[in-house]
Amino acid sequence: MAIKEQLQKELKDAMKNTDTFTVGVLRMILASLHTKEIEKRGAGKEEVLSTQEELDVLKREAKKRKESITLYESAGRNDLRDIEAKELVLIERYLPEAVSPEKIREVVQKIVATGEKDFGRIMKQTMRELKGEADGGIVSGIVKSLLQ
Repeated sequence: MAIKEQLQKELKDAMKNTDTFTVGVLRMILASLHTKEIEKRGAGKEEVLSTQEELDVLKREAKKRKESITLYESAGRNDLRDIEAKELVLIERYLPEAVSPEKIREVVQKIVATGEKDFGRIMKQTMRELKGEADGGIVSGIVKSLLQ
């Protein structure tokens, strides 16, 4: 089942259960997916999203939540941080498991072993090899620690 179909089914269930928080988050995700479809249509492409495109939209929404959590924590707004954290948990239910730090370290070590010492090139090769499944912040930290 496509992610969008699953989201629509769970939206119906949440509406039946009067779970307003889940309804709001699922509607927001579906709106983001719809926006992406409109962008594709405007570019003259088929508007049906591939699974990878749906995952990209979900990753972008998750990234927004992570950034908001960090900002709210620094501003001392724990109430807003908690809301964003709940939204993030809900969004992450639809994302595949993240790559483990050990796997990231293996990939980075393999690239460094080829003689590459440029941070940017290592990051680019690592993200390409992991096909975007790894968090860039974690990859960056591992690359920095191995280059020292």
